[in-house]
Amino acid sequence: MEPAHVRCPVCLRDHTFVTPVHSCPCGAPTALRPVRGAPVTAVTQRVWEECWVVARCFACGRDDHWPQPELGCPCGTVLRVPVVHTESPAAPGTEPETGAGTRRGDGIDAPPVVDPGTGPGTEAGSAAGPEPEAAPSARVPLPRAAARSPRPPFRPLPIHTARDAVTVAGLYLGWLGFQGIVQPPERPASRVDLRAEGALAQVETSTLATGVREIECLWLNALSESVTGVFFSLSGYEDAATRRADLVSMPLFAIDSTGTPQPANRAAEELLRAGA
Repeated sequence: MEPAHVRCPVCLRDHTFVTPVHSCPCGAPTALRPVRGAPVTAVTQRVWEECWVVARCFACGRDDHWPQPELGCPCGTVLRVPVVHTESPAAPGTEPETGAGTRRGDGIDAPPVVDPGTGPGTEAGSAAGPEPEAAPSARVPLPRAAARSPRPPFRPLPIHTARDAVTVAGLYLGWLGFQGIVQPPERPASRVDLRAEGALAQVETSTLATGVREIECLWLNALSESVTGVFFSLSGYEDAATRRADLVSMPLFAIDSTGTPQPANRAAEELLRAGA
């Protein structure tokens, strides 16, 4: 992806900005495309729904949610860079970056981009891949496996300490089929209690129900490593936390009094059914 030129509307500094390239679950890179001629905006208040954009992978046709690109200006302003959304059209008077762009006011001068599947000798609109089906809202999909032998019953472990809860969560991840589970000797600042191949897990041992902030922190940690986040809680979840987890398809488990994790949302039920 060629860099775009961005002008700060506050101090009028010009910046060279390269939109991030994410890895689609199919393995192909997915680049967010700036909207040519659209002005950047200063971020004054963060709203969860405005922090994500939907972009399509041109290799497999999948739509996924990705972090909204932002750029920090030396004047202290955080700039939100408009990019092409799959689910919503470009703003009136703007168009996707399909040709040479010209800076308009405080907007973006975007270079030409050729989408995979189109180009010389290929008619526009004949992009490779079938029409996409309805896509899940999560950035990182849950692991799926082919049919396998039924798992034996999970053997719970009595919980007397917070460390016991983390141990139970690790055993449960292994029972689900995750490999390479590592439990750090001390809890890191990221609060990630367990690492496995393809997953990060956090275990909340507080007597209070888990809130939205904890869900968001784990999801962002998992997003940065392109793995699945799995949450375990001894005291259940606030309704808002469950809704947020459903939005990003994060599995939530509540560890009951016997030391057995129980699915607390649909994503957890699907993970329990399919395994890792």
